[in-house]
Amino acid sequence: MVREGDKILVPDGSALRKRLTVAAAPLQSVSAQLVLPAILESDPARTAVVLPALGGRVLQLKVALGERVVRGQVLALIDSPDLAQAYDDNDKAAESFKLAKITLARQQEQSKIGTASDQDLDQAKSNFAQAEAEFLRTQAYLKVLGVAPDIKPSSRVLTVTAPVGGSITTLAVTPGTIINDPTQSIMTIADLSTVWVTAMVPEKDVAAISKNQDADVSLDAYPGRVLHGKVLFVSDVIEPDSRRNKVRIAFANADHALKPNMFATVTLLGAPRSRVVLPSSALLMNNDRTSVFVAVAPWTFERRTVDLDLDEGTSVAIRSGVNAGDQVVIKGGLLLND
Repeated sequence: MVREGDKILVPDGSALRKRLTVAAAPLQSVSAQLVLPAILESDPARTAVVLPALGGRVLQLKVALGERVVRGQVLALIDSPDLAQAYDDNDKAAESFKLAKITLARQQEQSKIGTASDQDLDQAKSNFAQAEAEFLRTQAYLKVLGVAPDIKPSSRVLTVTAPVGGSITTLAVTPGTIINDPTQSIMTIADLSTVWVTAMVPEKDVAAISKNQDADVSLDAYPGRVLHGKVLFVSDVIEPDSRRNKVRIAFANADHALKPNMFATVTLLGAPRSRVVLPSSALLMNNDRTSVFVAVAPWTFERRTVDLDLDEGTSVAIRSGVNAGDQVVIKGGLLLND
């Protein structure tokens, strides 16, 4: 080798020529990849916490943990003193309304023949209106509780039904359980026909993610199976404990093969861009710099510092330092480094 300033000349007849491989630097379309740990979750918009309308004692539990239910299916029967009181109020209101209706009709008939005063008729109308309003109120309350107003006393129990279809994912009561607080959840139903894959993006990579970005998901439970989707949601808030940003991808799950709390790996694919791509064998490490040798004339080379963009194992995308078409030493460059 002969050094001429910043250039290195490999003279004619040098055995070094046979040990160097030179090729034109190609321009290729590349995409950044961000590989992230993830976990499967149920969709909160498809998850219902089941609350009893009133407190009481659980008489029967009609479902088991993990069971799939349909909307409107009976989940539990509760013996509720508050329900008994509601029925009692309704029975009294019904009797008062019936009596007020009869009294009003009698006063109207007597008014026609002049045996009742206008004041008595007005009072009967007022009593009827009040009784009707109270009866409608008690009827509406029973409707809110989801019970029929006209069933016999022996069947007056609170029936808890499924607000949505799905799987029972938590169960907090057994037969005999006393429910003192009607805001106490007795079970959770999750519709798992669609699930979320939630990935946690490091804060330094947040700028590289966006909604509708392509994503590939692989699952520990199903090696070799890759799901293809798009980013549905990027959180506006960084998690304070992990300093990571939540990213979610939704997938249809008709066969229920995707189960909440499964581990997954998400690969986010960036927008394609044109870059010079070189084999990693062309790169030379010098302290904190990465360089390559470029032929500037036949068998005459100069060292150029390059800025790396993407490292994909056997090949590397170059952001700057080498232009498309440059003749680059892709093998044997270390010999010129001596």
